[in-house]
Amino acid sequence: MKILLCGPVLMCALMSVAGTDSFAATVTTLIGTGKAGFSDTEVNNPYGLAIGPDGALYFCDLENSRIRRMDLATKRVTTIAGNGQKAYKGDGGPAVEASLNMPHELLFDAKGDLYIAERDNHVIRKVDMKTGIISTAAGTGMRGFAGDGGPGVKAQLNQPHSIVLDRDGSILICDIGNHRIRRLHLDTGIIETYAGTGETKDTPEGSPVKGTPVTGPRTIVRAANGDLYLALREGNAIYRIDARTQTYHRLAGTGELGFTGDGGLALQAKFGGSATGGAARLAGPKGLALGQDDSLYVADTESHAIRKIDLKTGIISTVLGTGQIGDGPEPDPLKCKLNRPHSVLFANGVLYVGDSEANRIRILR
Repeated sequence: MKILLCGPVLMCALMSVAGTDSFAATVTTLIGTGKAGFSDTEVNNPYGLAIGPDGALYFCDLENSRIRRMDLATKRVTTIAGNGQKAYKGDGGPAVEASLNMPHELLFDAKGDLYIAERDNHVIRKVDMKTGIISTAAGTGMRGFAGDGGPGVKAQLNQPHSIVLDRDGSILICDIGNHRIRRLHLDTGIIETYAGTGETKDTPEGSPVKGTPVTGPRTIVRAANGDLYLALREGNAIYRIDARTQTYHRLAGTGELGFTGDGGLALQAKFGGSATGGAARLAGPKGLALGQDDSLYVADTESHAIRKIDLKTGIISTVLGTGQIGDGPEPDPLKCKLNRPHSVLFANGVLYVGDSEANRIRILR
């Protein structure tokens, strides 16, 4: 379940970054050497992150075409799904012998089973965590848009990127190539469109979810009250979907590419440039995580930074990264360069960051 919570450890750390607390935040590498590889100490372009029911960290090792598990106590790493080959094979057999293709994000359902969004196979796969068997939950393996109102396994998706478990137990899918969010009902297997029309047009403030375009829905997370937070990759903006009214409300970004606005209102932010002064900008935001301290953390991918939006004040700030591409140095978060980070996750008192093209998973304390 992608409900991401924060606690006092991270709150103190991030307050320090903002200069309002005496405690120093630090960033360290959990796994990765800076070079692409496949071993207990190496990863190759890490993307989606999740904490499993067993307390371990699960992650999408994108270019290794695998889903891997790290025991956070022993740091032992094992493969859960994927044989390293980029293909669409293996349904009905062991997940570790199956082929995946660009696994972007993952989640666990209420039963503890694992779901994987495979971008280039255009499917959502399921791993039964009791048997280790893999199957397809949605998609045919062919890119397209079809199947609403019918079984998800007969429907077509177009580069699914992000998945989240909604309050009713269904899975919401960011079907980015179709400019839609699809809903897969796990109890019936039926799929439908929840949001988006397929058009690449603006999403007006206050507009209803039904019948309103969304351009490039890249990633989605759910708050405890049911509200959804949605990042539009091409739109360079973040929206809140009000669970009660089912309407869109722009939270951050003007739609213009940039990396500006720290210390100012996120609503005036433009995501991608200089991080000081003027309207805040984002550059292709691709990861979101909600914090218990009323904050939303954003993997501002093309800005090579992790941004924080205070949901009470609307102020945006940078908590990790310099805005320049690179790899470190650690441990000062505001001196540590990142390389196209794609994911953020809060759990166990730390913020986990998939620093994708630095081939590292970092943790911010």
